[in-house]
Amino acid sequence: MNGERVIRSGEWARPVRPVRREVLSARPELDEGQPPLLFVPGFGHGAWAYAEHWLGHTAARGFPAYAVSLRGHGGSGPAPEATLRAYAHDVVQVAASLPRQAVLVGHGAGALVVAHALARYPARAAVLVAPVLGGWATFGAALRRNPLGTLPAVFGGGLRLSRRQLFGRETPDADARRHTNRLGRAARRAQWELLTGTDPEPPVGGPPVLVLGSPDDRVLPATALTRAARRYGSAPLLFPGMGHDLMLDARWQEPIDAILDWLVKNPIRGEVR
Repeated sequence: MNGERVIRSGEWARPVRPVRREVLSARPELDEGQPPLLFVPGFGHGAWAYAEHWLGHTAARGFPAYAVSLRGHGGSGPAPEATLRAYAHDVVQVAASLPRQAVLVGHGAGALVVAHALARYPARAAVLVAPVLGGWATFGAALRRNPLGTLPAVFGGGLRLSRRQLFGRETPDADARRHTNRLGRAARRAQWELLTGTDPEPPVGGPPVLVLGSPDDRVLPATALTRAARRYGSAPLLFPGMGHDLMLDARWQEPIDAILDWLVKNPIRGEVR
């Protein structure tokens, strides 16, 4: 490992500006020493997207659960010029503040933020949910699937996603409208980095990584799930019939139970202190 990666002199010279961070949480009634899960939402979403179902369900199954709103999202402070590095910084800072070494769970573009954070934080494990890991392949797929919603982001506008892209057919229209009406937007630089950025550095400590999503996701193709899983030496876990926002879909319980079952059935390495 070279000195640049350890010291990161460029980051020391240009530190990320502090910002108020919104962190929502749910804790089990009895603490049995399970690792906490830190949920990271995708672009336009806030911690509210996990508070709807997954936080409480995770705590009910015995795992402390936290969700952070990236800067400029949800109840966190504004950050119109934020970068992917700043988003990853937020995740690392919140993870480091938790009482035990955390499992990082990122959704959509939040999965890319988690992938960058894994190069800076020794997570117990990581889960990438419907991961949008960026690059020109992602850009091309987004243009083909959603040209009117993607092109504005190229010129500094917001990425626009529809009910049909985010949710499966079983999700009631009223719920879909309620969730889409809460969507915000990521910073322009972060959006551009998502579409054109470079691959994240390898994770510190080689934690196990689970990739899951839906083959019927209208935001990213199933081949993107396969590529993401292969990057971490596994195969994706698929949930047919669901949309991109698995944590808000009508069948939200299936993927979160799969995540927690994976953590229970595949013991992860001991905590780094």
